[in-house]
Amino acid sequence: MSNVINLNKARKARARTAAEKLAAENRLRFGRSKDEKQRERNQTADAAKKLDGHKLDKPFAPKD
Repeated sequence: MSNVINLNKARKARARTAAEKLAAENRLRFGRSKDEKQRERNQTADAAKKLDGHKLDKPFAPKD
């Protein structure tokens, strides 16, 4: 004879396992350290400064 199982507990355990697997995948995909986040912010800011430094104040319009 087989063992009797509580279906609610089995369903919740299966859902918990799936949620843990998804959380582990998300930690790998999105998890970054504070230093990595700050480094990316600094690089973005430096790139924006460099781009702004190369902009012309007014477009060149020749006088007729």
